[in-house]
Amino acid sequence: MRTGAAASAPPPPAPAGRAAPLPGTPTGGAGQGRLLVVATPIGNLADLSPRARDAFAAADVVACEDTRRTGRLLAHLGLRKPLLSLHEHNERRRLPRLLAELAAGGVVALASDAGTPLLSDPGYLLVREAAALGVRVEPLPGPSGVLAALVASALPPYPFTFAGFAPHRAGKRRGFYRGWAGLGHTLVVFESPHRLLASLADALAEMGDRPAAVARELTKLHEEVVRAPLAVQLATWQARPALKGELVLVIGAGAGPEAAP
Repeated sequence: MRTGAAASAPPPPAPAGRAAPLPGTPTGGAGQGRLLVVATPIGNLADLSPRARDAFAAADVVACEDTRRTGRLLAHLGLRKPLLSLHEHNERRRLPRLLAELAAGGVVALASDAGTPLLSDPGYLLVREAAALGVRVEPLPGPSGVLAALVASALPPYPFTFAGFAPHRAGKRRGFYRGWAGLGHTLVVFESPHRLLASLADALAEMGDRPAAVARELTKLHEEVVRAPLAVQLATWQARPALKGELVLVIGAGAGPEAAP
């Protein structure tokens, strides 16, 4: 606030049946809803911020990838809220109902199963359409598997490219890695346990041997980060009797002239 400026009046009470704004949140015009994009823990419940809890408490409805999983999180927080499933198969169908809620002045909290919504998770269409309607979109930063793996990888952290999940099918996956072969900086990819070996083999074949890290079960009890070139990564994980847990593959730049310093 500027010196000598008059303090602004407190925001008016929320309409009956609507949640009050979060503390310190700027308010829009009458009838303007708010879309709260809430990051949730990727494995350790202690990583949930107080502001994220306040966001869930303020919401009139929580749009979430899996209502059972988010329901358990809310129960852990001592909250009961209306839950509406929002996933890759129904996001477009859910838009009219959620946009109507926002247009009526409602507060919608958006959460994925874990981590930051939109990053290989649903929510982009909702954020895009809400913003186009002039709805206030408020990001609540927090846990992110992408950033956690990146900073633990010991590879150059910027610039970097996050490419989401590698394709399931072998041909498309090889083309995926071939397309990134000329990238001159760090690449971050999500992968599942049952496809990690094939993904490492395809990355090695299409991108050549280059520094890499595989992060598994980040923030959980059995967290580990294996740092080694792709060829060693492949041999290391092939020797494991079984692969379990959430995985993030971080691949460094090649040795060509386009590589970032």
